Amino acid sequence: MNPALPKANLPNSIIRKGGVKFADLHLHTIFSDGTYQPQELVEQARRSGLSSISVVDHDTVEGISPTLAAGRQVALEVIPGIELSADYNDTEVHILGYCIDYQNKELLERLSLLKDNRIQRIYKMVEKLKNLGVQIEADEVFNISAKGIVGRLHIARALLKAGAVKSTAEAFRRYIGDKGPAYYCGFKLNPAEAINLIRKAGGIPVLAHPYTLSDDELVLEFIKEGIMGLEVYYPEHTQSMINFYLELAQKYNLLITGGSDCHGSAKPEARIGSLKIPYELVEKLKSAKEKIAC
Repeated sequence: MNPALPKANLPNSIIRKGGVKFADLHLHTIFSDGTYQPQELVEQARRSGLSSISVVDHDTVEGISPTLAAGRQVALEVIPGIELSADYNDTEVHILGYCIDYQNKELLERLSLLKDNRIQRIYKMVEKLKNLGVQIEADEVFNISAKGIVGRLHIARALLKAGAVKSTAEAFRRYIGDKGPAYYCGFKLNPAEAINLIRKAGGIPVLAHPYTLSDDELVLEFIKEGIMGLEVYYPEHTQSMINFYLELAQKYNLLITGGSDCHGSAKPEARIGSLKIPYELVEKLKSAKEKIAC
């Protein structure tokens, strides 16, 4: 069940009334491991009563331009974003980047390297699966990802298609989750590099779903490295986690974001707009962007 937002922050249960706007700042398209085309994503966002969204595909910006174009047709605000994958002592860390210059030359060069890195990662994980007696081929995974940036969710879908698991959630739980026997990290960026890359592209670096970290002390480490915000509102965050991250954000003057982490039918339990945040948090994000640009 999605966590409820504190009353002061307009919980999802509030019926949208005149002037009240909501956002979902964690969405994926077919350009990484989602199943929605940009146009479909925008249509679903409007049906969900959203006024603002952000596409944060994994290690790619290819979905931003078509989503911006689709958003303009229906007056839906689309914030250019990304979700960079980093390796911290064999722990996978995701850094969200908001309001980025998605045409930044250095960013595009690094993303090209990360794309190759992700391909090699698939081969490593498929090999581990075979050693566990699970027979799938890397090509099956790449066929599912098509032209998108390949990732673990594509492996999960390949396992589901092969009948090795009954759901993508089971695939992560049994095999490819962060502590799973077929997991392999191996990303070429560390969190500090990911944060710096986002800031060089004029963006706001935000620590994604901090509950996935093995130690909350790491949050403090990443704050020292330049993190400007925390993804406080996330489907897997309990109310106690939300309270904890809210306190951290207040203590260290960090921005607050949140979203559903919608991947379309690849992750059906996370529907677009199932977790909405008040638009005032988007305004604070944009205000911080303006200060950076000054």
